[in-house]
Amino acid sequence: MKREFYQGNRKRLYKKMKENSLLLLFSGTEVRKTADEFYPFYTDRNFLYLTGLDSKELVLLAKKDSEGQVEEKVFLLPPDLLKERWTGTRIRPEEAAERSGIAKTGYVEDFAGEFHKIAASGNYRRLYLDLHREAPEDRDAPAHLLLRQIRDNYPWLQIENANILIRELRTIKQPCEIEAMKVAEKITCEGITAMMKASKPGMYEYQYKAVFDYVLGQYGPQGPAFPSIISAGKNNFCIHYYSYTGQAMDGDMVLNDVGAQKDYLMNDVSRGWPCNGKFSDRQRLLYECALQTSNHMFEMIKPGMPMKEVDAEARRFNARLLVDAGVLDKPENIGTYMWHGGAHHVGFDVHDAVKAPEVIAPGMVFCVDIGIYHEDWGIGFRLEDNCLVTEDGCENLSVITPRTVGEIEDTMQRRSVPGV
Repeated sequence: MKREFYQGNRKRLYKKMKENSLLLLFSGTEVRKTADEFYPFYTDRNFLYLTGLDSKELVLLAKKDSEGQVEEKVFLLPPDLLKERWTGTRIRPEEAAERSGIAKTGYVEDFAGEFHKIAASGNYRRLYLDLHREAPEDRDAPAHLLLRQIRDNYPWLQIENANILIRELRTIKQPCEIEAMKVAEKITCEGITAMMKASKPGMYEYQYKAVFDYVLGQYGPQGPAFPSIISAGKNNFCIHYYSYTGQAMDGDMVLNDVGAQKDYLMNDVSRGWPCNGKFSDRQRLLYECALQTSNHMFEMIKPGMPMKEVDAEARRFNARLLVDAGVLDKPENIGTYMWHGGAHHVGFDVHDAVKAPEVIAPGMVFCVDIGIYHEDWGIGFRLEDNCLVTEDGCENLSVITPRTVGEIEDTMQRRSVPGV
């Protein structure tokens, strides 16, 4: 992404802020794994969306005065040649300015003192912090820790939640985001197709994953958008499965729920196929029900449609197909075979942090995910595609990845990964 993208995002956020207010956003801190090892650092996505700076312990400070003028500054980790020898080069001021478009920089060791002077000046009445929690028991983020100090030391500052405003911005994707997502779709397609071509009875789940990871590794260091879900046989009945220890035996279905990323924009695609390359009658029956349901949804989705109807209509339509096929006794029991919905937004997060919309609008990108799990038959899979809402309908961004029975079987006949 160009710096104009991040500058534009901040400008739109500043317009939503009230006058005489401050904004503080944090990139986040490392989480210790064990002894001298930390988990791989993952920059807070709202911070990244607004700055383009991908590094730990950074702070964005913005001041909006009574006339609507904004000053902004980003605080960086100071140069430390010894630490950088071990953990890599830190972002320098000129690099931060080039990447983010924020001209003023400082170092994090000076942040507390500078913030105190600003907060104590009497010129600002509100402070915007990103105070989102996914669950009450989640660990405190830097904003939550600071909140306690603000209440004790600066009680005159009224706290506002910036998370709500940023979610509104992230709901509609910009053209450059959509282009990046389309590139990510091509990479994901190549990875899934490679797994299909490599597939054979006796192959282990970790071998499928190795094929997918190898393909993504040819496109840069970002890797998968999220931990890949790749399973076979009975393991397909664990919706979020990450063990990769199972083996695909002759007649088993292979399930994958995977995605790539480009310029931090992510996608989420699911495909299922028989490991031996040929659908059985029962596998074909269930897969055709999922495919027809998915196609029906892509014909229906358009601006103005209630968002909750995406999952609801998918369940109704699939239920009728399964009843007609003699698989389901009555439509109201669709939960026997459809265990989850799937219309979640994608973007800077795979389950994108957006303002939950009541109605669909152009520029939204979300998943259409049709999963069927028939434990008695030993068949479980899902067909998940990414839907871009257009001015008068929608576009399936994932249609390039083999998705019909014929496309999958034809692809699997062209096996091309030897030694797996």
